[in-house]
Amino acid sequence: MVPATAISTAFVAALFGWAIARRILELRLEERVRERTRIARDLHDTLLQSFQGVLLKFSTIKYMLRVRPDEAEEALERTIEQARTAITEGRDAVQGMRSSTMVANDLARAITTFAQGLAADHTSQNCPEFRLYGEGKSRDLPPLVRDEVYQIGCESLRNAFRHAQARRIEVQIRYDPRQFRLHVVDNGKGIDPAVLSAGGRAGHHGLPGLHERAQLAGGKLSFWSQLNSGTEIELTIPAAIAYTRSQPARRSMFSGKGGA
Repeated sequence: MVPATAISTAFVAALFGWAIARRILELRLEERVRERTRIARDLHDTLLQSFQGVLLKFSTIKYMLRVRPDEAEEALERTIEQARTAITEGRDAVQGMRSSTMVANDLARAITTFAQGLAADHTSQNCPEFRLYGEGKSRDLPPLVRDEVYQIGCESLRNAFRHAQARRIEVQIRYDPRQFRLHVVDNGKGIDPAVLSAGGRAGHHGLPGLHERAQLAGGKLSFWSQLNSGTEIELTIPAAIAYTRSQPARRSMFSGKGGA
């Protein structure tokens, strides 16, 4: 006859094993949900946004062909190249191959280069002025944090250049001893308060995606916007999370001006 204590111990052990197995399954399901969310966010930030821009350009070229065929042909070549780039970006997003080597350690130059590409899509008459300011000694950020900061900056600039109808767009990168700070501001038409209070437009991942990236980076994202008064986006990350242990003694004061 098996002692009751042995049966009780075996029963407890079985329950404990079952609880562990269930928790492992839950963690795997949560990871799958997070991965699906990441893919949706990356597709929005790359493939969908890029092809939306390509379609708008094709619509413009359609009317240019009638009166300015030579200019239309040049625009068509640029648009085809943009489509090729969008395909490459989309493939990388789906495969999860976005590497921190895209950004290296010079966030100021990487974000400025991205902004210059957006500015090239505008005519000289409607291109907003762009400037980037760096404050404090530039510090190395861990690759995962750096990638999210870069993507937040790029998505904020993409929205400002394409949708804000701004005359001026500024980015500030600040390396404080206590925190890292990214600040993007424009003087455009602003965002509808109803959209902000709802956390974004239905079916769009822009604003939720920015908040998700901020959380992945261990930071906090703040929005301010008012109709006809522009938009401000601020990301702050505590120094303990934002900076690696190495502290190179260089100062980032890179600035640029976008223009076609």
